[in-house]
Amino acid sequence: MPAQSRVAGGPGAEYTAADISVLKGLEAVRKRPGMYVQGGTGVDGYHQLLTEIIDNAIDEGTAGFADEIHVIMHADGSATVTDNGRGIPVDMMASEGRPAIEVIFTELHAGGKFGQGAYKVSGGLHGVGSSVVNALSTYLDVTVNKGGKLHHIRFEQGVVTTPLEVLGDTPGDVQWATKVSFHPDAGVFKEFDNQFSYDRIRGRLRELAYLTGLKIVVRDERTGLHAGEVREEVFYEQGGIANFARALVTDDTKLLYDQPIVMRGTHSDVIVEVAFIHANTYASDNILTYANMIRTRDGGTPLTGFKTAYTRILNKYAKDKNMIKSGNPVPSGDDLLEGIYCVVSVQLGEPQFESQAKVKLLNSEAQTAVNAIVGEKFSEFLEENPKVGKTIVEKAAEAARAREAARKARDIVRRSNPLENDDLPGKLADCSSQDPAESELFIVEGISAGGSAKGGRERRFQAILPLRGKILNVEKAELNKILKNAEIRALIAAIGAGVEGTGDRMHFDLSNLRYHKIVIMTDADMDGGHIATLLLTFFYRYMRPVVEAGYLYIAQPPLYRITVGREKKGTYLYDENALKIAVAAANKEGKKYDIQRFKGLGEMNADQLWDTTMNPETRAMKRVGIEDLIVANEVFEDLMGNEVAPRKLFIQENARFAEISV
Repeated sequence: MPAQSRVAGGPGAEYTAADISVLKGLEAVRKRPGMYVQGGTGVDGYHQLLTEIIDNAIDEGTAGFADEIHVIMHADGSATVTDNGRGIPVDMMASEGRPAIEVIFTELHAGGKFGQGAYKVSGGLHGVGSSVVNALSTYLDVTVNKGGKLHHIRFEQGVVTTPLEVLGDTPGDVQWATKVSFHPDAGVFKEFDNQFSYDRIRGRLRELAYLTGLKIVVRDERTGLHAGEVREEVFYEQGGIANFARALVTDDTKLLYDQPIVMRGTHSDVIVEVAFIHANTYASDNILTYANMIRTRDGGTPLTGFKTAYTRILNKYAKDKNMIKSGNPVPSGDDLLEGIYCVVSVQLGEPQFESQAKVKLLNSEAQTAVNAIVGEKFSEFLEENPKVGKTIVEKAAEAARAREAARKARDIVRRSNPLENDDLPGKLADCSSQDPAESELFIVEGISAGGSAKGGRERRFQAILPLRGKILNVEKAELNKILKNAEIRALIAAIGAGVEGTGDRMHFDLSNLRYHKIVIMTDADMDGGHIATLLLTFFYRYMRPVVEAGYLYIAQPPLYRITVGREKKGTYLYDENALKIAVAAANKEGKKYDIQRFKGLGEMNADQLWDTTMNPETRAMKRVGIEDLIVANEVFEDLMGNEVAPRKLFIQENARFAEISV
């Protein structure tokens, strides 16, 4: 939906101290950050800080007071968010004896979302989010353009260090109303390198541009991280939610019809927007849900409402039109949803989330509203567009036939290989520990590497599974073919949790996972990168909870060993740059050196492999985590699709994924 004209200082409701109400308490945030931010002190919690500030700016836009937002990631690790809305109130709060802006950033539950002056719909909690960000930042600076003056206040670790002050008249080139700059506290977030992921933030802002119609600019000034280039992108998506659903399908040739189906309406004060389109793919879980512009990753009531209405209407339509031939299996709910790419967005006054992390909406009225509007609008659409309706039903019928074929294939697999019994593949060298939390599975490439890994491992908690060559490309294969592949069957059996994303054909249960560290350990060359890519595609499509739980890793074996002078052990090096530095240092000291290039893991002896790649005390591993479905879809379509160039570039860069964090 196109955005209305909105500018800073424009007409509309005044935003003053009278609109701010307070519920006390900020002291516990630094002590127990996990209670207030999704992901606690890890990478998710770190990014949640920036997300909260962005959400507050978005609220000004969706309320009709702003139309442009800028997000900047600075070279020093800090971030800045600006919007051209009304500006945070800077007048005094009579009940607090302090400026409203100070209260907003120092008290939990203080903001423009609680009193009579509240936004009708809101994603962030202007006060909960703002104060938590403040508490968990080394510093936080707020500058407000209001009444022709620039007002400024500064906090350090949640405490006011520069009280509210007037800097002077607003310069003519200042187009924003509120500017918030902050630096997450490295003393709180200790688990990674304390840098915002551009892809992750970019994906979130791209979503918001589709959902709101706002102009959003993202800029990355971290030149040291990005080959000397400052990146900047502008998102302005007037096509709205229809274009969003369309963008989820990255391969035009797979579309089953041309334009997304769009449904809008309001039911009991809940605003509903739904858009979906079908493609010739096998996935049935590409449904994104949003509540007040916040991505609810676990869905909740809007998702239930959509699936209920969609399957009910489509089943009725197929039955009324006699589209399912006698003797063919009746499509299940998963069959009806196969190949769908969908966005469900609801806006409501008082959203009730499962937690502050906002991953699941609980409001029953949202389910009722989505059910009612989708039921009415989708039924009308099918009657008015019978050709599209027939295409969707035929896709579901094909999925039902494939499900039946997969069931038969599963029976064959069950009889011939231990996917669904207690047996483990013979080539698995298992560990003795029965505790998944301490157990590790290394997936290695070939017999040679498998031998070194088996000899070097710690048998108590490390298991080795050698694979022969490249596994099947599951992006292009049907389930029955996937389940017949010997290497994939061995992988499924070793992991022990089943297969996800296939409806009632198979079942995935994370609680049955036998290892909480699953490590892809392949050679550091193009073939190894390709094998890693194939494995990652399999995990993403059929064991995604493993990735989401943070249990999937990529080993980082060294490329070189340099021995300088008379030293015996040598130094292991992981990239070309490190080698150049080591050689330069040896030359400077006038010492002789010997360089060993490891072309494969099989060239290392067991002790070397343990020291460099498997020893928990000395190894380096990358944890794989795909945070944004849009980015993930783009990456995997590029990697596993028909275009060679993007796949080759990916492999050469050795597993740079949509979101990989150490």
